[in-house]
Amino acid sequence: MTSQEIRHKYIDFFIKKGHIEIPSASLVPENDSSTLFVSAGMQPIAPFLIGEKHPSGDKLVNSQKCIRTGDIDEVGDKTHHTFFEMLGHWSLGAYFKDEAIKLSWEFLTEILNLDKNRLAFSVFEGDENSPRDEEAAQAWQKLGVLESRIAYLSKKENWWEPDGDSGPCGPDTEMFYWTDNSTPALEKFDPEDSRWVEIGNDVLMQYNKIAKNKYKPAEQKNIDNGTGLERLTAVMNNLDDNYLTDLFLPVIQEIEKLSGKNYSDVPEGAMKSMRIIADHLRAATFILADNSGIVPSNTDRGYVLRKLIRRAIRHARMLGIQNNFTNKIGEVMIDLMSEIYPELEKNKNFIINNLKLEEEKFTKTLQQGLKEFEKAVGESDTISGKIAFNLFQTYGFPLELTQELAREKNIKVDEEKFNAEMKKHQDLSRTATAGKFKGGLANQSEQTIKYHTTAHLMLAALRQVLGNHVEQKGSNINEERLRFDFSHSKKLSDQEKSRVEELVNNWINQDLEVKCKEMSLDEAKQKNATGIFTDKYGDKVKVYFINNISAEICGGPHVEKTEVLGKFKIKKEQSSSAGIRRIKAILE
Repeated sequence: MTSQEIRHKYIDFFIKKGHIEIPSASLVPENDSSTLFVSAGMQPIAPFLIGEKHPSGDKLVNSQKCIRTGDIDEVGDKTHHTFFEMLGHWSLGAYFKDEAIKLSWEFLTEILNLDKNRLAFSVFEGDENSPRDEEAAQAWQKLGVLESRIAYLSKKENWWEPDGDSGPCGPDTEMFYWTDNSTPALEKFDPEDSRWVEIGNDVLMQYNKIAKNKYKPAEQKNIDNGTGLERLTAVMNNLDDNYLTDLFLPVIQEIEKLSGKNYSDVPEGAMKSMRIIADHLRAATFILADNSGIVPSNTDRGYVLRKLIRRAIRHARMLGIQNNFTNKIGEVMIDLMSEIYPELEKNKNFIINNLKLEEEKFTKTLQQGLKEFEKAVGESDTISGKIAFNLFQTYGFPLELTQELAREKNIKVDEEKFNAEMKKHQDLSRTATAGKFKGGLANQSEQTIKYHTTAHLMLAALRQVLGNHVEQKGSNINEERLRFDFSHSKKLSDQEKSRVEELVNNWINQDLEVKCKEMSLDEAKQKNATGIFTDKYGDKVKVYFINNISAEICGGPHVEKTEVLGKFKIKKEQSSSAGIRRIKAILE
């Protein structure tokens, strides 16, 4: 069964069960400062999990593009990925455990026709702060699941909650499938046995977190289902390697052609390199395709993008691919996925040009690294761990390349010290670029809500002062400040900044009403509503109006009247990237 068939079957099944399909949101989180990329299907709908009304209703389904970089160093095995598709459906207070579990069972056994005898499930075992989830276990048993096929696991495995002190949370129940050719034992389901592969997860949000390890029953009980398309496609095709599915195989075949090596016949190290190239350039292609205009750089999302591309190039050189190749992989990925994600074709020139440019830059950097290596060799008969790590960090030399060059000179590399430096770097890197979903749910405090509304006023003021060419290109909001990216080609003068502040503060002092109306996307456009996240909601959108000053498509939440905002002050205005300016502002 192809990945496209599985994606279609999933979405079609839940549409028939009364869910409305919503498009995949941008990879860049809207108004969420806690993470660089969307890393879970629930992240873009976070406001609706805490009570905001979604314009498409209370039952939703989609396939969401996701990026996770927290375990980037694990990529290279058969199952880890930086970019992946998360099939998901949600109940926003519409139904709860029994129906959710029944829907999951029906999809697995009747739509995918998976063998019932090869299915098993885990549920939350309970602890001193929250009870054992007998309700979920009984729901599975009512469907005919044997008690021996249900495992009770700890909070670490079967509980979901956001970071921070508040937000919806609760137990989850995970679905596993036996992938071995043998018959699974009936006596006891052991989730630690690697032949059991997790294929889906229902998060059962029945509580609100009110402090660490303190919960109260939620007024709105939600269901969040997450099903990884890559893993499910492998299971459905009896494959133990995601890179052999149709989601990756054309890319692997292009790498075979470029390297002259056969994926199935190479040593494990070369196979790992081929997977890293396929995964990282797939992720890079989708990041570049995003309408937010991310390009390789040394900060934030641009740094993650640069790291992905350069890591792929390093592994390509290890395979013997010397000529520029990243654009060729990008073209294969665009051809493969643009029917599902049209932004790939729409932004094709941008993707290909940036891949070429970054590869050219990095090729020069690698040449400089060779000079540094020669210099280090001239000074000692051993390459220290620090020098080896500097070659890796600054010039992109993997340890294997440094060791290979060292062997040719009959000198050694201090691998132990290199690994110690690498561990320090990975710990920092995980902290800086982890794609773990933390925000949205825990990031809707009274102050951040004020900043959401302020962003609308600031955009209106910028358009009035600078012109209607100004469009929002991204925002990052937390309790301390507002960061806002917008299209404009030159630095703002002091006079322009003062005028923006003056307009925003005048509107705040007028105590204007903030009104929300639901309408079709066409109606919103007719009313000249602005907004860069119009693909997130589907056919119906929410438009927030502030008098006749601002009309913006947005998920909310916002304040009801502007006077509560306080005094607006621009702290900094600078370049973000070519043609994009960035403002940092506060409310005093």
